[in-house]
This record gives sequence, structure tokens and C-alpha cells, in this order.
Amino acid sequence: MPTEKDYWEAVQSKLCIRCVDGDSLGGCRLPARADCAIKVHFPHILDAVNSVYSSSIDPYEEQLRNKVCRFCINRSADGSCRLRNNLECALDRYFPLLVQILEETQLRKRLRTV
Repeated sequence: MPTEKDYWEAVQSKLCIRCVDGDSLGGCRLPARADCAIKVHFPHILDAVNSVYSSSIDPYEEQLRNKVCRFCINRSADGSCRLRNNLECALDRYFPLLVQILEETQLRKRLRTV
């Protein structure tokens, strides 16, 4: 089983280089006072993704909402999210790619141990 560090390194090498807030080399250009939602919530994201295996993104999104979004500071009392509604949530924007990266990382690790 990959470690959290293994998963994070895969995310940095495959997702961070594509992020609109990145420098295309994997570095983050967010202001010092801003935190990357993916980095902040990574342990919970990893738990959400690893709790599902499906060919559909819907069960993954359900787990994301239950295990991450539910505790996010940007969530309003009615459960809505201003950032997500305005397409400004990096986690929501990159979630399908994030699921793919995490599952590929897990599969590669499994294949190496067989």
C-alpha cells in the first residue's frame, strides 16, 4: 500500500503542474496567506478516494462531500459552497484527475509487490 507521501508526490508531479495556481513545474503560486485546498485536506481526500472503487465519479464525489466538504470553512450552513458554485474550488475542479492519480498510484504499488 502506498504511503501518504507516495500519493502526495504523485499528485505534485501530475496535478500541480496543471493547476491554474501553479508555475507549470509543480510549484504553487498561491499567496502566502492562501492554502491549497488539496494540500490542506489531503489526508481526508485520500480517505474518501480509498473508500470507494467505481467506474463512476459519483460515489467518489459523495465521499468527498461527506469526508471533506462537510468540514470545509467555505461551506455555508445550508451545505452549499460559494467557491464550488463559482467554480473557484481547486479540489472540486481537479477532483476527477485527483481520483485518477490516486488510483493509478495505488495500482502501481500493488503491481510492484506482486
